[in-house]
Amino acid sequence: MSGDNELSDGDKHYFEVAKDSEKDPQIQFIGGPLPLNDINVSADKRQPATRLYKKRWLIVLLFSSYSLCNSYQWIQYGIINNIFMKFYGVDTFTIDWMSMIFMLTYIPFIFPVTWLLDKKGLRVIALIATAMNCVGTWIKVASARPDLFAVTFLGQFCSSFAQVFILGMPSRIASVWFSSEEVSTACSIGVFGNQLGIAIGFLVPPILVPNVEDMDELAHHIRVMFYITAGVATVLFVLVVIVFQEQPEIPPTQSQVTARSIPPEEYSYMASIKRLLCNKPFILLIISYGLNVGCFYAVGTLLNRMIIEYYPGEEVNAGRIGLTIVIAGMVGSLICGIWLDRTKTYKQTTLAVYLMSFLGMIVFAFTLDLGHLWVVFITAGALGFFMTGYLPLGFEFAVELTYPESEGTSSGLLNCSAQVFGIIFIICQGKIIDSFGILPGNIFLCVFLLIGTIMTGVIKSDLRRQKANKLAKEAAEKECLQGTDYGATALITPSPL
Repeated sequence: MSGDNELSDGDKHYFEVAKDSEKDPQIQFIGGPLPLNDINVSADKRQPATRLYKKRWLIVLLFSSYSLCNSYQWIQYGIINNIFMKFYGVDTFTIDWMSMIFMLTYIPFIFPVTWLLDKKGLRVIALIATAMNCVGTWIKVASARPDLFAVTFLGQFCSSFAQVFILGMPSRIASVWFSSEEVSTACSIGVFGNQLGIAIGFLVPPILVPNVEDMDELAHHIRVMFYITAGVATVLFVLVVIVFQEQPEIPPTQSQVTARSIPPEEYSYMASIKRLLCNKPFILLIISYGLNVGCFYAVGTLLNRMIIEYYPGEEVNAGRIGLTIVIAGMVGSLICGIWLDRTKTYKQTTLAVYLMSFLGMIVFAFTLDLGHLWVVFITAGALGFFMTGYLPLGFEFAVELTYPESEGTSSGLLNCSAQVFGIIFIICQGKIIDSFGILPGNIFLCVFLLIGTIMTGVIKSDLRRQKANKLAKEAAEKECLQGTDYGATALITPSPL
């Protein structure tokens, strides 16, 4: 072909991709593969291609791994709070702040971090997250002495600052890298890492740091725990530097094609925040999500105190019960993610899981003092399956309600709510436990889970992202039926002889 029929460089690129699509079924063209013989191209009628890269699984697994390393540190002090109280000579409320600092740090920094995410993208955020996490772990290595509590608190602060760059990323990574049929599953895998880290945080510290009386021996055990964490954090930082990619060359969905087409100068972060705060269904979700996750934070932080009260000397089993809560929640997260990808029943699934979290909390509260640890394991597992399984549901429901706003911004607002309620619930439940006992403290949480369930029930289900993908597919199919386009990337007519 020559003259008017000669392909531009851009058209050649699309046809090279089209050829690849016949070899790689993961390259998707709405309207079918392109015929490559005797063609002319009308670029103004071309529909953008979408493609799924195998590397997407490596990206989400790497994110999940460094999220694990960070979330492990959230609970590593609280689950053996009696041991750290003895080692550093501080009271229980001070050790509670080693968990609450993760929540407090998140609140003021989430807005500048989401702004940075929108301006600089996922890779910059991942590099800062893993670098800060690595720094925090090495500071803690130097703090394994009874007179260095301020140093260990500084290390925990650095790790909590890293969390701001991690917690809201699963839905963003899922949207940028995965197809509309995989986003919920991918988001669940991202959340899975956070949950697994908490699970390891419940399990490992009681094993690595036994409750011994000799302070030198105790310092050795604590130092070993800190060294292991620092080694893992360093390896993950190096992997992110080498492997982590900003985004795929070709978007995975038509909604991402649309999102990429918005010029940066037309995007206003403050205008986006304002639109989100005027979105009534999303506001209801922000509050209900905060209530649920805030309750989870309170249970996790105060679990050691609850178990030791009824079962003295059972620090290791307290960690195992925490592990059970989170492992069950990880299973719940994956099941819910796969279910959402298959059914798209966002509100119905979110409401059902929220209701079961409320019922699970009631059962856990009223069976904790029966004197049988196996009962606590069962009720804690049921509570965790639903309460922790709710996390990816909230993220994905938020993205649907707020599309085309940035996923990082909507997730950031959800997590900000969770941190605020987490701090409130930990302090209030701790005071109630000190004054009135364990059961009234847990009933306090049940009341707020009931309120959250009711709020979830009145959220209007406006699935904007699903509508956008559906409209894009229908438009492409309509063009094909009209006989004007044989493929997704070009208008093709017979070439003149």
